[in-house]
Amino acid sequence: MHIIPAIDIIDGKCVRLTEGDYTQKKVYNEDPLEVAKEFEAHGIRRLHLVDLDGAKAQHIVNHRVLHRIATHTNLEIDFGGGLKANEDVRIAFESGARQVTGGTVAVKNPELFLGWLEQYGPERIILGADVKEGKIAVSGWLEQSGLELFAFLEEYIQKGIQYSICTDISKDGRLEGTALELYKDMINRFSELKLIASGGVTSIQEVQALQEAGCYGAIIGKAIYEGHIRLEELEGLL
Repeated sequence: MHIIPAIDIIDGKCVRLTEGDYTQKKVYNEDPLEVAKEFEAHGIRRLHLVDLDGAKAQHIVNHRVLHRIATHTNLEIDFGGGLKANEDVRIAFESGARQVTGGTVAVKNPELFLGWLEQYGPERIILGADVKEGKIAVSGWLEQSGLELFAFLEEYIQKGIQYSICTDISKDGRLEGTALELYKDMINRFSELKLIASGGVTSIQEVQALQEAGCYGAIIGKAIYEGHIRLEELEGLL
């Protein structure tokens, strides 16, 4: 399983939110590149970089942060937040993203999202499936759609999606445990999907449980920043 630390960006700084609430923001580092280099020094090879300003503004904002990290580390970066147009995706890839994640656009403009899938290929496009009470949430989790999670996934898998990041919003940033049973259900239903679990990971034991469940990857954020999981512990799982 791939261990994927997260860096969320507001105003060019490394922050974390709780349940996606912009009013519950905590700044962990003024320089995201410094954080990324520390991850890399401990053997991490992948990074989940989220442009929270972009998610709110509905267009890419922090592409310079992406470019700095991509040019000063060898991390494979998946980038999300604010990708709503072809130009946003072009900028993200030209700034050094290995993959991009689209969630809101996959709900609100599926034709555009499928165009990216066709243009760049399924290896480079990740479906963002952020869920609250079984329904897909969009626009930086500020809106809840009426789409059922499993129906949403099934439709896009049929159209060629191979990767999906699934975040249970009720778990995210709370350090109260990950949505393990949900992920097990998803893996049982969609065995071909490369599922990346995100949100609520609290301990190294939970990371191991996600690995045993068959997750392709696990995104870890606040647990690292708050010291619940040490990077040295993660090295043993790489």
